[in-house]
Amino acid sequence: MGGAGGDFGGSDPVISRLAKEDPIPWHKKPNLRFLYFMLFPTCMGIELTSGFDSQMINALQILESWIQYFDNPQGALKGIISAAYSLGAILSLPLVPIINDRFGRRWSIALGSIVMIVGAIIQGFSQHVGMYIVARMILGFGIPTCIVSGSSLIGELAYPKERPVLTSLFNVSYFVGQIVAAAIVFGTNRIASNRGWRIPSLLQICPSLLQLAFVFFIPESPRWLITKDRSQEAHDILKKYHGEMERGEEFVAAEFAQMQAVIRLEYETVSKSSWMDLLRTPGMRKRLLISSMLGLFTQWSGNTLISYFLGDLLKMIGFTDSTFIQKINVSIACWSLFCGVTVSLLVTRIRRRIMYMACTISLLLCYVAWTVSMERAMTGKANGTPNNGANIATLFFIYMYSPCYNMGYNALTYTYMVEVWPYAERSRGIAVFQLFGRLAGFFTTFVNPIGLKNVGWKYLISYCCWLAFEVCFVYFMFPETMGRTLEELTFMFEGEDLQRQANAAAEKVVNHTEHDTTGLGRRSTNENKLGGSAEVKEHVP
Repeated sequence: MGGAGGDFGGSDPVISRLAKEDPIPWHKKPNLRFLYFMLFPTCMGIELTSGFDSQMINALQILESWIQYFDNPQGALKGIISAAYSLGAILSLPLVPIINDRFGRRWSIALGSIVMIVGAIIQGFSQHVGMYIVARMILGFGIPTCIVSGSSLIGELAYPKERPVLTSLFNVSYFVGQIVAAAIVFGTNRIASNRGWRIPSLLQICPSLLQLAFVFFIPESPRWLITKDRSQEAHDILKKYHGEMERGEEFVAAEFAQMQAVIRLEYETVSKSSWMDLLRTPGMRKRLLISSMLGLFTQWSGNTLISYFLGDLLKMIGFTDSTFIQKINVSIACWSLFCGVTVSLLVTRIRRRIMYMACTISLLLCYVAWTVSMERAMTGKANGTPNNGANIATLFFIYMYSPCYNMGYNALTYTYMVEVWPYAERSRGIAVFQLFGRLAGFFTTFVNPIGLKNVGWKYLISYCCWLAFEVCFVYFMFPETMGRTLEELTFMFEGEDLQRQANAAAEKVVNHTEHDTTGLGRRSTNENKLGGSAEVKEHVP
């Protein structure tokens, strides 16, 4: 049955319990408040670039100056222009875990941002279609490093109580990028010269500039620091940002001891540098399968049709006015942002499997209805008697797609990936998810215009069939991960013994404190090397 693998060994999830008992909200904790505000331009804003890109390409294909300059690309050429961003991302993915593990999360974000800045500049000054495609590949080459690092860093820095919401909001920034791009292109739509498409293409540089400007104002991942024998720095970060509570010292000591213990256990079973570790154990193979399929689901669920080819879809049913299409573009982006934020705020209340099942089932129903309305609309247009009811229904289902998709494949995506993968393999795991997502994105953005041109509404049937498969896969394969810290989820597929060992260090700290009747014992963890004991000792200053 679906959800198997969520056995936590019957041990007390002590860190989760202490975090839930903390009555102080995040906005009343000065250090944590500063951290969260700084995460927005540095990590949350990473997906702005992807959202900006998808909407910009979608909107530019309607822009007369872009069409004329690139000689009205059609079919395969049109597909490769859109797919070049995903192709560049695919080429960079083997390097992402190496950069992440060697240089840390912050420097990985900085390096990826620099690559994207170069790509945006070339894109804005492109002289021909080949140069434009290469520029988009460079942009795509830089984005996976930032996504893997940024999503991991949010999960590894956030206080356990707010972590699910923050990691869910990470992907929602995609829609902010869409809105900005749609608004910019809508404004430049009135510019008759080539500046109409060059300005939006250059402005894709902005999210990367923000990341580069602010990334070093946030701390490094404490878990990464522990693996580099910089335990004191890791402890200081946890104390500063997670210790602003009534039992702050106890919480930080327990959290730090658990991190050390879990990372030590992880590195006892992996080679630290091999992709083969993802296939070494049944638990890792299950994570690999889930991540690979989730990557496919996020791009093969029909979303790329709306993100990249909305103009083509609307023209197929008789909406040809570019201003009208641009307005629909902007309104869908705004509606998607609203849906994404709303769902992100619910992730602490609704279980992960319920959200994924609701997502897949509703997407299937939405696509079936959309296919039927599309067929009616295109038939009416072909017969010379436009079917206004079918046209409106088609628009309705295009709008309805957004809340259905956002229930699982937007808001939960990186929350789930960060929870499913243990620290030692998190970079590789999210890179695999990115690989399959980018491969699927490359395939669909390349094939979509060909399919729409050759078979019209019948092309949507292929998505209906795939969505039916998604419902079955999610039901039988996706485990429940809600309500636990990252360390408490580390060995959810590996059985009870490792999970008990992982929780033992934290339980020892809490139990020791609860039995201390003197009130004088203040605890911190010993600063051992990674391979040393995760023992917790008293510390009296």
